[in-house]
Amino acid sequence: MQKVLIANRGEIACRIIRSCRRLGYASVAVFSEADASAQHVLLADEAYGIGPAPVRESYLRIEAILDVAGRSGARFIHPGYGLLSENTSFAEAVEVAGLVWVGPTPASITAMADKGRARDLAVAASVPVLSGSPRLDLENDAAVVAAGDQVGFPLLVKASGGGGGIGMKLAEKAGDVVKTARTVSALAERTFGDGGVFFERYVVRARHIEVQIFGLGDGRVFHLFDRECSIQRRFQKVIEEAPAPRLSAGTRAEMTEAACRLAADQNYAGAGTIEFILDDETGDFYFLEMNTRIQVEHPVTEMITGQDIVGLQLSLAAGETLDALAHRPPEYSGHSIECRLYAENPAKKFFPSPGVLEWFQLPKVAPGLRIDTGFVEGDTVTPYYDPMIAKIITSGADRPAAIVAMAEALAQIEVAGITTNLEFLKRVVAHPEFMAARTDTRFIERHGTALTEG
Repeated sequence: MQKVLIANRGEIACRIIRSCRRLGYASVAVFSEADASAQHVLLADEAYGIGPAPVRESYLRIEAILDVAGRSGARFIHPGYGLLSENTSFAEAVEVAGLVWVGPTPASITAMADKGRARDLAVAASVPVLSGSPRLDLENDAAVVAAGDQVGFPLLVKASGGGGGIGMKLAEKAGDVVKTARTVSALAERTFGDGGVFFERYVVRARHIEVQIFGLGDGRVFHLFDRECSIQRRFQKVIEEAPAPRLSAGTRAEMTEAACRLAADQNYAGAGTIEFILDDETGDFYFLEMNTRIQVEHPVTEMITGQDIVGLQLSLAAGETLDALAHRPPEYSGHSIECRLYAENPAKKFFPSPGVLEWFQLPKVAPGLRIDTGFVEGDTVTPYYDPMIAKIITSGADRPAAIVAMAEALAQIEVAGITTNLEFLKRVVAHPEFMAARTDTRFIERHGTALTEG
């Protein structure tokens, strides 16, 4: 039996294990000392320790992961999302070791890893981009201010090698821009090992919409429609849905075509996501970035299309032909919503709240309800990793039905021992503006206290 080593942890590792089982692959887990009894370790066919709790001493140790691959006889390496999933050096090391990387080529990862370069590639593919600056020289304050003036205020300071909303801050005026740029650069250096930053025009009424694409590596690319990801805190997503509501058929066609065109230009192979900013006032959309991996929110796309995206990744990596999907891409049906349940305190700026899940009851999975989690009652949410506990995904014949199903699912969740964002999620889903699909990236900021302390 072929083996897949999952170079990740938690919820996404558990989710990949499910696809491995369905396709007949054995799964190999890796774990830090803090995760020795984690669910992904218990669910996998084999599991190997790779170091202490801090990620740099365990999950980011390329040599340790490759050593496990050798000892276990794993042929495939699936990186999941986050951690090493968009690390070119890791992808190259996997291939040099004679193993199969379940993802795009290292060249594709490199092309999209630097946001400035990705913007240039988007322009070359005739995909619209927001005005912005080149990579900044932070030793020259005057040049930084001049670059900000040219882009215009307010603007976003963004990490060149960032992702997932990390390394992004708003600068309201010229007096803030140098300090903000240096703050973002320091964070980016610590998080990504790359302190490069640049400026990008800030859209006040912005919607965050992304397109799920899948490439066959030969210039053929198909899409699995779009997702709305505008409900965010600290530029990081909390609630997603598919397809994006209030999106005209014309805009959807233009956006999906642009996404496929950009990926096709790179001969992209595997699952990827093209993220866009949609100006809610003008209807114009702009390229934001490309994520060369599976997304946290991929389940909503799977719910409306019936596709197993992780399964598609594994099939392509194994050399299977996906010609049928390229010739006739899937259609979608209905609507799906995902809520991320976090161990965090919304009333305290969403600060993480690690601890023991003394009581943890989730609704039973049923048609139209999916739960993706890496925790069970009695587990500990540690301070070392992302505090997401579970993803609650519902679907219905239309958006109102999906919202009703989500409200019912959230009402059945019980958590004790730690603080979570459960009540916050309930308030968002019940909010009149959300129900009317009048959302943008400042939704949480705008409704503030009503959502976090209501």
